[in-house]
Amino acid sequence: MDSINSLFLLSGFLIALSIVGSRLSSLFGLPLLVIFLVLGMLAGEEGLLGIRFDDYSLAFTIAHLALAMILLDGGLRTRLSTFRVGFKPALSLATLGVVFTGGIVGLLAMWVFDLSLIEGLLIGAIVGSTDAAAVFSMLRGQGINLNERVGATLEIESGTNDPMAIFLTILLVELLMGNVNGIVDGALFLLQQFGLGLLVGIGGGWLSARLLRWLDLAPGLYALLALALAMCVFGGASAMGGSGFLAIYLCGLMIGNQPGRHLNFILPVHDGLAWLSQIGLFLILGLLVNPSELLSFALPASLIALALIFIARPLAVVLSIKPFFKFRWHEIGFISWVGLRGAVPIVLAIFPVIGGVDNASLYFNVAFAVVLMSLLIQGGTIPWVARWLKVEVPTGAEPNHRGPLGILPENDYELFVYRVENEDLDNQPIRLLRFPSGTLISALFRDHVMLHPKGSTRLQLGDVICVISRNEDLAALNRLFNGDAKLKQELAFFGSFTLNGDAMLKDVAKAYGLTVSAGEGEMTLGEFIALRVGGHPVVGDDVDWHGIHWVVSEVKGDKVLKVGLRLY
Repeated sequence: MDSINSLFLLSGFLIALSIVGSRLSSLFGLPLLVIFLVLGMLAGEEGLLGIRFDDYSLAFTIAHLALAMILLDGGLRTRLSTFRVGFKPALSLATLGVVFTGGIVGLLAMWVFDLSLIEGLLIGAIVGSTDAAAVFSMLRGQGINLNERVGATLEIESGTNDPMAIFLTILLVELLMGNVNGIVDGALFLLQQFGLGLLVGIGGGWLSARLLRWLDLAPGLYALLALALAMCVFGGASAMGGSGFLAIYLCGLMIGNQPGRHLNFILPVHDGLAWLSQIGLFLILGLLVNPSELLSFALPASLIALALIFIARPLAVVLSIKPFFKFRWHEIGFISWVGLRGAVPIVLAIFPVIGGVDNASLYFNVAFAVVLMSLLIQGGTIPWVARWLKVEVPTGAEPNHRGPLGILPENDYELFVYRVENEDLDNQPIRLLRFPSGTLISALFRDHVMLHPKGSTRLQLGDVICVISRNEDLAALNRLFNGDAKLKQELAFFGSFTLNGDAMLKDVAKAYGLTVSAGEGEMTLGEFIALRVGGHPVVGDDVDWHGIHWVVSEVKGDKVLKVGLRLY
């Protein structure tokens, strides 16, 4: 009984301490995952609490469960629309990128640690893939609004590159143990991992999404059913020899892109489950490592980490993306920098330990050191690098609170709550505001008192206004309530003048005294910009033409709707 009580006490204490310690992230700019790792190390055998934990098999099982839940949440929040610009480059990074990264790091590790070629390449394979937990946490947790091309590529890559890293790690471990049957078997294993993971993930996810939309359940049961179905997909894909990680990410993607009231109950719960998984995963991994043993590998492992960050990852990104896709160099630079390593390399480093490979502690400690340095160096500087490389897009106003009314089974009305901060709305009668059709103002709060708004009611700065509308009207509402500071940011980024994307290029050239070729004159401004950026324009794309920056400010699919003019 004492051991059970101790388990509850210590686990509750560590999780609570991790959550409270997350405040250090905002105060000092430390990545959250580093805080969780360090707390795990402090609680370990050589730390303050002296907890001895060396059960690698149990850690491996916990890590699989946690990673599955993190990937599920990532899939739930990824929009299929982002696949039009991010899927192909992300797939290239998830395959070729992992091979290039692992090969470069492996050759260096062979020299640094005086290993055989296979042993060096095993280190490269272990640290070769980016980590979904780290990428999702850093990009979404630091308030960075990246342009869609860059953000989608990074998120899809982190959710799909595990099969290649797992394949390379297992193949090299089997080679070291003398159990591999040949290159053909290895290639079939890779195809099996990707193919079955893809089929089971999409098929199981589609069926799960349909079932969740069809069933009428108590609100609290939707999230549990989604988790149970996703775990079935994960287990089924793994049992058949496919990648469970890829399957559960795709399952979440299918569920998250099936509209319906069930999503309103699923997403908040799974956000909490993903955070719990990240905290638990990194605490467990922190408990596994011994700081004294880690220090003995510190210097050579630091060389591997720096080579990965500044040489291997940038080269792999350039070789995997630049020859095939029209990415700008500043976008390539940012994608190279956000090659975040997290839980996955440490989990992969457990394979040699479980397999009984020689120098198993070397692989584990090097992986841990690489992850720690990646999170500190790359994770801690992401906001600054995003601004420096100009891959951020200004964020407009968003509702302070939103929630479905729960009246319609799909395309339901929602309540959006805004605070009036736009000076242009001060003293404006409500009847003169350009609300989207079908929008209704349900309440107005001023100085903590609820008013019943009428058409003649004049807004004041600081008012809180409750609006009933649909999700498709959200963009228009955000523009209406944009604060003065955010409006200035948008004007500085997109320019003071806006043109329609369907304006003929010859008319634009005539109006601004520019020259165009005969072929270009018959194109629209939107078509011209889409052609210049490679056919998949995103908000924030800019084209320098005749000394003017033409900045895409609104798109629908691959069609440019609005273009801003930024003059220098």
